[in-house]
Amino acid sequence: MIGELLKDADKRMKKAVEVLKADFAGLRTGRASTVLVEDIKVDYYGSTMTIKQIAQISVPEANQIVIQPWDASVVPNVEKAIRESDLGVQPQRDGNIIRVILPPLTEERRKELVKKAGKMAEQARIAIRNIRHEIMKELDKLKKEGGYSEDDIKRAKDELQKITDKYTKEVDNLLQKKEEEILTI
Repeated sequence: MIGELLKDADKRMKKAVEVLKADFAGLRTGRASTVLVEDIKVDYYGSTMTIKQIAQISVPEANQIVIQPWDASVVPNVEKAIRESDLGVQPQRDGNIIRVILPPLTEERRKELVKKAGKMAEQARIAIRNIRHEIMKELDKLKKEGGYSEDDIKRAKDELQKITDKYTKEVDNLLQKKEEEILTI
């Protein structure tokens, strides 16, 4: 039972780190990436879909993203969705193709992005701590119910802390790399 709880904690904490990685991938740096626009929601015949579901996305240049919807009638909706997103760019329509030119980031915008990355990392740390807290409660419950010695519970809590520290350190490393990436001109 203790082993299962620790495996569960490890799996859930790993998932929190994976979510952070996905969030960081969508955070704009100085280079164009398809990830920046893939998950922008677009109104598509009354339902909401992501750009990656309705268009081909490519990066022909380091500062440009090209979006080519498979259905030409949805081009204005894609254009509007990009304009209203928090990317802070103006899409340019070229027939049935939409070009998104990413201007160089200003120092002020870089600092905003670093703050945003910090908030995302803190959310991941909070998720990890909450998981640790839940598992600690479960271990205390096992101790009260009996069947496990105090030493077993103590070892399990120590192991849980090691797992927590491992994933917290991974979050810190990811944040440091992302900050360097954002601040590099």
